[in-house]
Amino acid sequence: MSFLYVAYCGICVSVLKELNTLVDEPYMDEPFHIPQAQAYCRDEFTTWDPKITTPPGLYIMSLLFKRLFLFKCSLPMLRLTVTLTLLALPIILTRFLAYQKRERPPSTFFAATPDAVVLSFFPIAWFYGFLYYTEVPSLVFVLGMVLAAVDGKHWIGGLLGLISCTFRQTNVIWALYAYAYSQLVYLRHRRPLAGQDKKEMGKLHDPPAAQAGFGDLWKSVKSLPSVLGDILPAFVPYAIVLAAFGAFVVWNGGIVLGDKSNHVPVMHIPQMYYFLAFSTVFGWPVLISGNGGLLGLIKSIRDRMFGSFIRSLITVVVMGGMCITVKLFTIHHPFLLSDNRHYTFYVWHRIFMVHWTAPYLLVPGYLICGWAWFLRVGREQTMLQTAAFTVLTVATLLPTPLLEPRYFLIPYVLMRSQIVDVPRWGLVVEGCWYGVVNVGTMVVFLYYPRAGVGRFMW
Repeated sequence: MSFLYVAYCGICVSVLKELNTLVDEPYMDEPFHIPQAQAYCRDEFTTWDPKITTPPGLYIMSLLFKRLFLFKCSLPMLRLTVTLTLLALPIILTRFLAYQKRERPPSTFFAATPDAVVLSFFPIAWFYGFLYYTEVPSLVFVLGMVLAAVDGKHWIGGLLGLISCTFRQTNVIWALYAYAYSQLVYLRHRRPLAGQDKKEMGKLHDPPAAQAGFGDLWKSVKSLPSVLGDILPAFVPYAIVLAAFGAFVVWNGGIVLGDKSNHVPVMHIPQMYYFLAFSTVFGWPVLISGNGGLLGLIKSIRDRMFGSFIRSLITVVVMGGMCITVKLFTIHHPFLLSDNRHYTFYVWHRIFMVHWTAPYLLVPGYLICGWAWFLRVGREQTMLQTAAFTVLTVATLLPTPLLEPRYFLIPYVLMRSQIVDVPRWGLVVEGCWYGVVNVGTMVVFLYYPRAGVGRFMW
């Protein structure tokens, strides 16, 4: 067991103990989740709070801990079940990142690499790992599903995907990602079978993302039939997940359980812009740690946006289109406007609502952030890998009407995990940045509640 992982566990356990001491009553969404979990612990499976919008995976997990390890269903112990998944996060990230680097993972199960520990401190995951929320268990099962898929264990991947959907319905989209990503990796690195000529193998056109052009998409479409026979059998487990999800939607009359009125799917195009800005605010150490550093990144972005007359024209047209989507599809959600216990309330009021031009002035920044991530991720990923992630992230975020950092957790971790060439100094800066944010947000949450408002949180 590595020293870093032991230190990580020690910090998490200490924070959980302090949080349980100071926040000894259910807070924010916990007043809905805690009684529901306790009802399951009493075997009252027909009891359901209609305000809860997510499936019962979290409560079933707590019930299993109660049955297997004699955990009590008290507030501290229920929070502990979530923190245990936070402690498992570096272990699974170690193996996931090792696969991305094409390296052999540590032989010891409880070993965690520095990059995995640093990413486990990602502020949104770390903060919600101490409250009885679904975010961290959902992330862990999604990562486990993708890891099983790229390792060729598709039935295990399908099972983990099915379990992940019991925490968050939208994880069904990440089941598609697990399948697509695993097959693209498989096609990229496969070798001929014994006695098979390499020329007889179907080949999917999938160039590196940073070198691809629009014409490569058509070439990929034309080459797809030659590999369908190789990749379709692996889809069966994920098809079962999709079928189960479809049956749930039909039975439930929609995707959202419980309070459907405040979670109506909409066309929320700016949500993608918020995700890019959010990812850049948290991931800037990773972005500037590539070859050439910050200046090299700025030059590459400038060349992509304004390197020629055609590129400049495309940039202007794209920004114009983005301004139109900001005008037509910006949503002022009632929760965002009224709940002043979240940081997004202040971001919205003090940035987006400070002047009517503010949302439009941010458009060039969104485009710059998008190029920064594309250029950084595109060094290692292929065109279709990048396209699959983008399309499925859009499918996850586009229908969500509320600006909520928790929705960005899984796509951020998956995107960040694709960057495998972060130097040691970059990891140190990333870890320090996460640490500053974590200390600041947790100190404010624990020690500076405001009278009449409550505790501030993401």
